[in-house]
Amino acid sequence: KQWYQRRVAITAGIIILQNKIDLIKEQQAIEQHRDIVDFVKGTMAENAPIIPISAQLKYNIEVISEYVVKKIPIPLRDFTSEPRLIVIRSFDVNKPGSEVESLKGGVAGGSLLKGVLKVGQEIEVRPGITTKDAEGNLHCVPIRSRVLTMFAENNDLQFAVPGGLIGVGTKIDPTLCIGDRLVGHVIGSEGSLPPIYTLIEIQYHLMRRLLGVRTEGKSKGAKVDNLSKNEVLLVNIGSLSAGGRVSAIRETKNKHGAVDKRAKVILTSAVCTDVGEKIAISRKINKHWRLIGWGTIKGGQKMTI
Repeated sequence: KQWYQRRVAITAGIIILQNKIDLIKEQQAIEQHRDIVDFVKGTMAENAPIIPISAQLKYNIEVISEYVVKKIPIPLRDFTSEPRLIVIRSFDVNKPGSEVESLKGGVAGGSLLKGVLKVGQEIEVRPGITTKDAEGNLHCVPIRSRVLTMFAENNDLQFAVPGGLIGVGTKIDPTLCIGDRLVGHVIGSEGSLPPIYTLIEIQYHLMRRLLGVRTEGKSKGAKVDNLSKNEVLLVNIGSLSAGGRVSAIRETKNKHGAVDKRAKVILTSAVCTDVGEKIAISRKINKHWRLIGWGTIKGGQKMTI
């Protein structure tokens, strides 16, 4: 179901993994393979390789590696722009009872989207420390710090380039990083990061039917209804998952007859992002958040820092 929900967002370089083959017999695995072939027939994944694996027992992991190297093209890397890293994890590396003199700053883990990040470089973290006033308005104070260490797995780095995951040791108060508190933030050079938004205007596209969920008596999923004013959604922007309330909806037709759907979404969390950024849209259905569409940020209400 998880793969089914994300299928429409995949554009190239698809590999289908048939996992947990160690838990079934050979004939069952063959039948599952046939079901997968039927399932992807007529889609962009129709000719994708299907690799039977056991992630737990490491069966055929080397085959996956071979396909990744030979079949999926290496994306173009931007080494000239200012560095920008999205945080997908953050933690406090200090052990309980550590002396003040031996305390270390917080560590942020993530992927560098562009640019080159170096040890000793001055950095800024946005949105940073977020607070609410008496009226419920959000206020953000970006965090400024310095890169003290960098590492990839067990390798110490002096600089990092786009591609893969890295850990960045900083001088940030570790209490601000503990328990993934920096997830959804963006790290970059001071003054180079995008604005912070509390309201975004999006151009959106909805799926024709609900993926991964079947309605009673029907083989196909239910039709996805259009967005409605004051509806509460879950939007994924970069590594941030934030609640949002639809405040306005507008539909227009261009000269070719295509419908341009726009919506304004008031976010529950501030987000540091760019115009043109892609987002995923989910709706709560049967007490679970289900992917219903995607969109592009076209503008919004910027926060004054």
